[in-house]
Amino acid sequence: MFAIKLYERYLMREVFAAVFLVLAAFLALFSFFDLINELRNVGKVGYQLGHALLFVTLSVPGLVYELTPIATLIGSLYALSTLARHSEITVLRASGLATGDLLMTLFRVAGLLAILTFFVGEGLVPFSERLAQEIRAKALSRVIAQQGFDSGLWVKDGRSFVNIRRATPDARLEGIRIYRFNDKNALESVTDADEASFQPPEHWHLKNVVQTVLEGDRASVERSETGTWQSAVNPDLLAVLMVTPERMSLLGLVNYTQHLAENRQKTERYEIALWKKLVYPLATLVMVALALPFGYSHNRVGGASFKIFAGVMMGILFYALNGLFSNLGVINAWPPFASAMAPSGMFLLAAVAMIWWVERR
Repeated sequence: MFAIKLYERYLMREVFAAVFLVLAAFLALFSFFDLINELRNVGKVGYQLGHALLFVTLSVPGLVYELTPIATLIGSLYALSTLARHSEITVLRASGLATGDLLMTLFRVAGLLAILTFFVGEGLVPFSERLAQEIRAKALSRVIAQQGFDSGLWVKDGRSFVNIRRATPDARLEGIRIYRFNDKNALESVTDADEASFQPPEHWHLKNVVQTVLEGDRASVERSETGTWQSAVNPDLLAVLMVTPERMSLLGLVNYTQHLAENRQKTERYEIALWKKLVYPLATLVMVALALPFGYSHNRVGGASFKIFAGVMMGILFYALNGLFSNLGVINAWPPFASAMAPSGMFLLAAVAMIWWVERR
């Protein structure tokens, strides 16, 4: 039967306490900044202080997901620095504790934090982020899809190109124009409708429909009060526009990436986000490995304050590299896995080099 030794329980408790303390401080700080940012919209249309507070509260799971690896790094640095200052690490090593054993103890902490990060990112973040954006959009009477062009949203659906002027949070479309092409890529028809409401499983009910049919050099116009639009586009796909790819669920990323691939559109951004969803929680393992050498340094490298400062700087660098490599991966068409893995891989190499250097001293 597996049993945790007394020193392992003590180390894990100290690291957990430090990590959650740092995480709580970060959440308070970033939530405060988010609230200050939202206060600029209070009083506009129907957006009240309660909406701003609810929006910030629903954004907390996303902050937990993003900040847990960074809090793991800083918290581990603080805990190990405190233990080193009290010579507890020295006593453990003098008692025969190997670096590998200490690292495995830290990996247990990191493993639990990785599981927490994954379940928060997969179970809470997509729902809370979408709900927050819906509440904000409704209160401000804003559309959720009118991005990129003044003409609205453009979607490719098989051999059709669809222009949507407005897509509201209640899955209602306004100002739809559908350009349908034949097998020879010639324009076959143009359909205009004032409104569209989704009817499961995969068609939309159109109102005030005007269809222009092109046949050679001739064109005929048909008008009707209602119509049907059969399409793979559904509210779930449109809801993707409300949530950034990094905060979507794995299933949502897979479905939307498949939709883009079927319509021969670029998928790199969403493929990178998909791999990041799998790789990012494991960054906690890299962070504790990176923090371990600082526990061996006692106060010779400037004391605990310097180590905490170094941890904050490394955390900022890790966060910046994650965004940088995601953008570079999209721009340069790098392999999605490499783009997602690069920041953690770089920090892992740094951790291995630092542990090797400490062991040689």
